[in-house]
Amino acid sequence: MTIRIGNAPCSWGVEFAKDDRNPPWQQVLKDCATAGYKGIELGPVGYMPEDPAQLADALAEHDLELIGGVVFRAFHDPDQWDDVLDGAKRTCEALRAHGAKHFVLIDSISPRRAPTAGRASEAEQMDDNEWAAYRDRIVTVAKMGAEEYGLIPEIHPHAGGFMDFEPEVEKLLAEVDEDLLKICIDTGHCTYAGFDPVAFMKRHMDRITYVHFKNTDAKVKEQAIANRTGFYDACGQGIFCTLEQGEVNFPQVRQLLVDSGYEGWCTIEQDCDPTLDPDPVGDATANRKYLESIGFA
Repeated sequence: MTIRIGNAPCSWGVEFAKDDRNPPWQQVLKDCATAGYKGIELGPVGYMPEDPAQLADALAEHDLELIGGVVFRAFHDPDQWDDVLDGAKRTCEALRAHGAKHFVLIDSISPRRAPTAGRASEAEQMDDNEWAAYRDRIVTVAKMGAEEYGLIPEIHPHAGGFMDFEPEVEKLLAEVDEDLLKICIDTGHCTYAGFDPVAFMKRHMDRITYVHFKNTDAKVKEQAIANRTGFYDACGQGIFCTLEQGEVNFPQVRQLLVDSGYEGWCTIEQDCDPTLDPDPVGDATANRKYLESIGFA
């Protein structure tokens, strides 16, 4: 069994391709390698070069493998469907060009759900017709990734969107063919949403094909939920801390992965504000060393 540990541009604060606060993509690749990693995610499509030769040369320069890519767009909003498809197609093309397989689908933050992130009992729900159309949009993109590009489509629950809390995740999984849609579980977004990542993983290990390692600071999370703090403001306040410091039990996560025979990448995503994290390389290094200390290679 081989579990490999990667990192992602969001650990340097890169959430959107055109954010003026982003560090240069070349710096992120260099920093990732300096911190001891051999794999990195694409980040939001358009952040790294979409010219395959240019990106291939840069990855090779830093001895990095492209792991996968995330489509973080508004699946919940039918008026943004063209934008979702644009992001999905460009991400698929980039992943295929570099031999990466993980095609991660995330419903982006909705103004209707952002104020109740972490508050499942208060969160607005879609009606039956809206849900069906939403589910079908996810399925359409998943089919495109699988059938046209040979990728592994994976749903990723995320705070502040409509695929956030455990009941809606379970509902989607029950309604969509498990051969089409796999799971990218994110340990930190589970705890943000109030459910146990280890218990969820135990139920669904046969469908989990990719894992994001993230941790939440319990005190910051409690305050953010109580104050109805927006997701990005909560990131700036440090809700996502280094892996060793938060509430996720990573030794249990590791044991579950080992016992299930999981093979492949687990990618660290320590979402942060790019202007407020004073030491992303230090955090990335500390996260790698902590995982090594509990038995990850």
